[in-house]
This record gives sequence, C-alpha cells and structure tokens, in this order.
Amino acid sequence: HDYGTRGDLGQPRRTGPPAAEPGPSSAEPGPSSAEPRPPSAEPGRPAGRGRPGPVARHLLVLCGYLAASVVLTWPHARWLAEHRLPATLDTGSYVWGLWWLAHCVTHATLPWSTAFQAAPAGAQLGLHSLMPLVGAVFTPVTLAFGPSVSFDVLSIAMPGLLSYAMYRVARLWLPGQIGPVAAGGLFGFCAILSYQSGTHVSLAAGALFMPMALEAAVRLQRRPGAARAVLLGVVVGASVLVDQETAVLTGLTAAGALLPWLLRPASGGRPATAVTAAAARSPRALARRLRAAWPRADSWLARPLLAALAAATALAVASPQLVAIYRAQQANGRPEIRQAIRGYLTGMRLPFMFEPSPRVTVLGLGIPHGNYAYTFGTVLILLALTGLILARRRLTAWLLAVLWLAAAALALGSSLHLGSHTYTPAPYLVHGVKLSGMLPFSYLVRLPGMAQFREPSRFAELGLVPAALLAGYAVTWLRRHARPVLAVALALGALELGQAPAAVATMSATMPAVDRPIQADRSASVVLDVPFGLRGGIGILGHAFPPQTEVLATADGHPLADAYLARVPAQTRTAILARPFYRDLIDVQKHHYRWSGAELAVAASSARRIGIGWVLVWTKDPDVRRYLTHTGFRFDYRAGRALVYRPAGRPASRG
Repeated sequence: HDYGTRGDLGQPRRTGPPAAEPGPSSAEPGPSSAEPRPPSAEPGRPAGRGRPGPVARHLLVLCGYLAASVVLTWPHARWLAEHRLPATLDTGSYVWGLWWLAHCVTHATLPWSTAFQAAPAGAQLGLHSLMPLVGAVFTPVTLAFGPSVSFDVLSIAMPGLLSYAMYRVARLWLPGQIGPVAAGGLFGFCAILSYQSGTHVSLAAGALFMPMALEAAVRLQRRPGAARAVLLGVVVGASVLVDQETAVLTGLTAAGALLPWLLRPASGGRPATAVTAAAARSPRALARRLRAAWPRADSWLARPLLAALAAATALAVASPQLVAIYRAQQANGRPEIRQAIRGYLTGMRLPFMFEPSPRVTVLGLGIPHGNYAYTFGTVLILLALTGLILARRRLTAWLLAVLWLAAAALALGSSLHLGSHTYTPAPYLVHGVKLSGMLPFSYLVRLPGMAQFREPSRFAELGLVPAALLAGYAVTWLRRHARPVLAVALALGALELGQAPAAVATMSATMPAVDRPIQADRSASVVLDVPFGLRGGIGILGHAFPPQTEVLATADGHPLADAYLARVPAQTRTAILARPFYRDLIDVQKHHYRWSGAELAVAASSARRIGIGWVLVWTKDPDVRRYLTHTGFRFDYRAGRALVYRPAGRPASRG
C-alpha cells in the first residue's frame, strides 16, 4: 500500500511521493530513527506489479483470519457438524434469542417484549442480551438451518471478524502487512475475546464495534465530511443494537479518538468574531457566514458540527433500543439496587491480568497462572510495552498508552483483588455496599446512565485496542531490525492465542424423543420445565432449569414458563408470584410441602388458567411429582432423563 499516505492515527493523509518515514503529528517532535521504514521496491520491477490489489488483499486477510478462527475455536467446528452446543444457560439464551429475532423479522413485530418467556406474564427485553442487529442479520441462516447453527457459526467466526476489524485500524497507522496482521490476531484471538466468543457471544459481537468506531473516527479526522460523520454515528449506534454494555466502550473509544482532533487548534476558517458580527447584523448574514465556514474542514465550526452530526446519527440509529431500555427500566423499577451494586466488586484480579493465557496449559509447560480468562496475555503486554518505547516520540503512542492504562484501572472494579484476597482502600458505603474511593470505577458507575454497567472486568476489552496497536508497532519495527527476535515473539504469541481447551459439557441441539409430541401440538399451550425459575443476573427467582429448556422451545415454538434474562424485570417477577401454581411450585422446590386440599385445588385452577399443556420434569424430587399429580397433571411418557406430564383428561401422547 502507499506508505507515504499513512501518518499518525487521526492525522490527514498526505499526497505526493512516498516518504521515507511516517510523518509525525504537528504536535510531536520529529520521527525517531528507530521507527519502521517502508520496504523498498525490488530493482528493475515496478512497485506493486504481481501483488494482489486492495480488495483481493483484504479478502485474503479475512479468509486467513476465519481459517485460523476455525482452528483456534476448536471443537466448535466439530460441534457444528454434530449439531451440538455447549450445555450452559447462556448458550440456551443466545439460541432462543436468535430464534426470537427471526420470528420477529418474519412476523414484522418489535423484539423488545415477549410473551414466549415467563408465560403468561411475559418480559421486557430492553436490558436483555438479545443482540437485535445480529439476530436480524443471521435471520436467513436461522430460518434455513436453525438457531443452533447460527449460534455455532457466530461463535466460530467472531474471533476472525474481530481480528479483521483491528487489522483495518492498524493499517491506518502501520506500514506493511505483518504489523497490522499481528495486531489483528493479538486482538481477536486474545484470551479475553476468545473466551467471550464461546461463552458470551454478545460481548464478543459488541467488541467488534470498538475497532470499527476507531477506524471511522480516524477517517473522519483525515478527510472531514458529513458522510464520514454519519458513518461514525451509524457504527456507534449499531453497537447499541448488539450489546449495551460494550456500546459504552465503543462510545468511549470514539470520543477518545475525536477529542484530540476537537481540541487541536484550527489551521484556518472563519474566526468566531466574524460569525458573531454577522449574527449581530441579521440572520441572513449569519447564514452566509455559517455556509462559508462549513466547507473548511479545519475551521473552528466544522469539527464540533461534524461531531454533533455523528452523535445525532448514533442516537437515531440506537433509538429503538434506547426506548426499549427505558421501558424495561420502568418495568423493573429499583428493587434490586443493592444486588446490582454488588456486581461492581467483580473486577479483574491481580496479577492474573498480566499472566499468560490459559491456552498455554495445552502445551504442558507448567507455567503458573490463575486459570483466569480475563488476562491481556504476557506476550501481548511485552510487545505493547516494546511498541510504546519504540514509538515514544509519537503523540499517538502515548495517547494509546493512556487509554490502555485507564481501561486496566477501570477493569479492577471497586475493590482490589490480589490473588484470593480482596481489599477496599478508602472505603465508603453506597446502599450498604462498600466501594473503594481510590478506584475510578466507583465514580464511573455513579454517572447518569452508567448504573447498569455491572461488570467492570469488561473494560479490559477496551484496553485490548491500544495494546494491540502498540504491539503491532513493535512487530513492524522488529521485522526490519531484528527478524530473529520477531520470529521468537510471534511463535510465543501464537501459543497464547485462542480458547483454552477444556472439558466442556455439550448438549444436543435437537431432542426429538422429548419434543416431537410437543411440536405436533399446534395450540399455544405453555411448556413448563422443572426445576422452574426466572434466572439471570439480577432479580432471580426459583431454581436453575436445564440448559436444554430454551433450545427445545425454539424447536416446538410454544411459550415457555421459565425464563433466562440478563435482568429479570420486577414486574415479571411480581406477575409470576401472583400465580398460586407457580408460587407453590417454587416453595415445593425448596422442600416446603404443607398444602391443604383447598390450597391444592386453587393451584390446580391456577395451572388451568395459565394454560400449561406440557410439563418436562428433569429432577428426581418426589415432592415435585406429587405436587404435579395433586394439581391435575398425570405422567405421559419418558424420554431420556425427562419425564413428561400432561393435564389430566388430555389424550396420551406417543412419546
């Protein structure tokens, strides 16, 4: 590529012949002699001949990342072929969400409230990890192959897509290919994002927008214009439609990239006094002055107007999700504020954030580590520090270092976790919970709109962006000055990439022996799985149900009595407890069984009003079976370890 057109992040592209070294920012000293230089063309051969074009090059890099993603996320590819899924409640929730989004797209309905969970009460999904944009994009795959396939494909492809997004950003700062490619791989395949891709895919999908927003912000600074401002706003707004907590990180990334540009002295344009004088004369004179100032990219007025345009576009794109969040907060109220604040204590642990990735355990090297997925990785940290030293004369390098340090400090949360011990320096109480007055996250969550950010360790994902860019700078420099060292660094870095292999329990994506009779039932009867409960992060009720529950619900299409929500709305919880059948069932699961005949008759009447047509019992608790029998249900058939009950008087199924 044209190395001479690549300056510092945020600096305008330069035209003319390629320069020997990257041009520094106007606010920086001259370039260091240690900075990377562009590769020279071969003698007697025109530059660029025989090399792939820009589109082909990007396709090759993307395909390479995706191929590496298949290998480094193994055994997800095998599970895709075997129609299996990780046996976790989070997986079942994501599969159900993909099915629900496809259902809403095909029925032209809004997805942010549903009666298909916690039936018949239903739930607001504004604060749920629903991924509306991802679900809509994957609707063709979901309709053709099922939501389980969509989930597996998403988990496999996400590290490769993350790597490619970071590669595009790194190309704006680094010459050549090896530095940007390394930066992309160190970002997308790091321990944190690899873990999220297989466990909390919504967080990995949300992290995709951080490098996208940074690229859009840099391109806006280099060639300011309304179209690029709108593009930046679309990226930031779209991140809200994927994951709301990660959208906060995306917004901080875009704001941090634009702030130096907004504060930099203008190189031209109309002075403020001229506009003020025009405003004093007449509105028409003011309009003429504003039109004259707008086309100047570096004018005092164009920058804030472009930033405001980007912000307005982001709000417009994100407005459906923001309205849904408001409605969910209205439904939830503030009954669980103490429980929410307790989540602020779960930050990254020291020194785990600096240790090698758990991936190294597959090699049997015996390297000590905390077996903790939230670590930057030793090689990434060393390369990033090396890049900072080599680029010490560049303002952008120090800005990246400050962003990395700030993200790491916020990721600690509101208490210090040192090994197995927890310390709270300078403590103060908020709703009865002790927070540290010395850690920045304690103050960040007090800002308007930030109270829902419950897990500070996710700020580590923001720190990965500057760390990967600085590491890419080090790789570019080592390629020219110390190739043997580079080979060793890349080899060690490759050992830390990808997910740590573990004995993960899996479940089948389909269970026809259990679900075939339920699928044949075309009514809208409710399916109840026992253990029964409303589970999630805040406001949980009852017991955890099997992870197969929500996966089976996507196959039979019936409303589900159970629910797994990121935040259980207080309105939903109250409505469930108002049903005597559900309330007594929760007590039975706690081994409280002292119901009179009249109370059981009320519970049986409640079950009929709810419309429960199928009960899948996954527990051996005899009290639960006795309660179902006394409230009007009879055993129908057994499939594996599931016992299926139906209301008495219904014809027997051929299970």
